[in-house]
Amino acid sequence: MNLFSLKGKRALITGGTHGLGMAMAEGLAGAGAELVITGTTPSKMEEALKYYREQGFTATGYLFDVTNEEDAKKHMDIIANELGDIHILVNNAGIIKRELAITMPVDDFRRVIDVDLVGPFIMSQLVAKQMIARKEGKIINICSMMSELGRNSVSAYAAAKGGLKMLTQNLATEWAKHNIQVNGIGPGYFATSQTAPIRVDGHPFNEFIINRTPAARWGDPEDLAGAAIFLASKASDFVNGQVVYVDGGILATIGKPANED
Repeated sequence: MNLFSLKGKRALITGGTHGLGMAMAEGLAGAGAELVITGTTPSKMEEALKYYREQGFTATGYLFDVTNEEDAKKHMDIIANELGDIHILVNNAGIIKRELAITMPVDDFRRVIDVDLVGPFIMSQLVAKQMIARKEGKIINICSMMSELGRNSVSAYAAAKGGLKMLTQNLATEWAKHNIQVNGIGPGYFATSQTAPIRVDGHPFNEFIINRTPAARWGDPEDLAGAAIFLASKASDFVNGQVVYVDGGILATIGKPANED
């Protein structure tokens, strides 16, 4: 089990104040990692840090926008001075704007690309400088099934997540020689506060997900913890440039007819 131990490691999780980011952070902390959480909303940060500390985890929070290169660099310098190096980076911060491509404002498209793709590049570049000097590091990009599939109304999100998959492969290619592993996690459809309104019995989308997923259920946020621990730990030292899809089997199948058991 020492292969999966994160004791003595410091993990930075962007957007780790709620949702899937919090679930992955909790998993990493449970394996022994010290948490560094970033966010942009003071109230969410306060609630998240209170929760982590109540669980007995060591957690520190910093408020900044990962798309602002100057601000991100300033805060990474502060983190290095106050806490030390980052051993594990989880690029989780992201947004989605649902709008048909034909009517989507270009500014909205750019904002999604900025947060979901440019932000991970900025953070990876900053943290990799420490990792290269140390000759060790783990970067985990939170991709999506939309890194592989298209869907109505998410053209900007899919473009960003498809780009993030390719960024993952290219960073792995460049930095593997420095003993840095860059991989991704592609979550499927998860039960979170954001999906609660469409997970009620009888809702068409709820029925669609249950029928489309071989596991026949929505993912639990805790289902992501194992993949995060694996990709953050010594167990994945020869795994590089990969995206692990945690989706209950959706990408493995074309689906089934509506009347098939």
